[in-house]
Amino acid sequence: MESKIKIVLVDLDLTLLHSDETLSKRNVDALKKCQEKGILVGFCTSRGKASIKQYADIVNPEIWICNAGACIYFHEELIHSEVFTQEEAQALFNKTYQICGSDIEITADTENDIHWNKTQHNGNSYLMKAKYNDFKDFGQPVFKFCVQTDSPEKALAITKDFPNCSAIAFSDIPWYTFSPKTATKENGVLFLEKHLGIPASQMISFGDDFADIGMLKTTGIGVAMANAIDEVKQIATAQTCSCDEDGVADYLEKFVL
Repeated sequence: MESKIKIVLVDLDLTLLHSDETLSKRNVDALKKCQEKGILVGFCTSRGKASIKQYADIVNPEIWICNAGACIYFHEELIHSEVFTQEEAQALFNKTYQICGSDIEITADTENDIHWNKTQHNGNSYLMKAKYNDFKDFGQPVFKFCVQTDSPEKALAITKDFPNCSAIAFSDIPWYTFSPKTATKENGVLFLEKHLGIPASQMISFGDDFADIGMLKTTGIGVAMANAIDEVKQIATAQTCSCDEDGVADYLEKFVL
């Protein structure tokens, strides 16, 4: 199976990136060696375009699946997108404030920017380039937005009147991400299969969290990081060492390169 791999898809946080959000030379070298063999490399992440560019400038992946599948780029050309319309986004922001209170922390991704209703970040690189917005009159379509809550009841209440909206929890931080229901990593894989004519069975993916489960189940090989949640490990076809031990490179070196 590994000898037939034509696409490598990697989640970023706690998968390709170390837990301190750095990108190791070993991981970069392994991905570049895949490219030298004619294998396409892709980031498949819940991050938006603006927050992955610093890593894309180093790796130069051919494929960017951003916002957990809401937008897909091939050689930096947007080839697929799914959004909350301007009206849907504003209604969802209003509902979020109604359910969670006026002090709730929200981030939202448009195609080229991250927006945030706070002004002081804690060093998280994801928010370093965020633009301030109170989301009271946003006026733009949104690929996804995130809310600082660990309450499944509140997340469900936000989506209740919006049949096109799904909510997925982060396992490592008390946040939920809200996306169009069809904007998933697995649907991103299936879109690539159709667009590029490469069967999902000839793709390998790496992940660690809830949003990665569908992707790992859809590709021919789905690799769970040692630091992955149990739900990911249970459905994965393979496992590698942790993100801080360069698990992506370790697996690629052993079984693909």
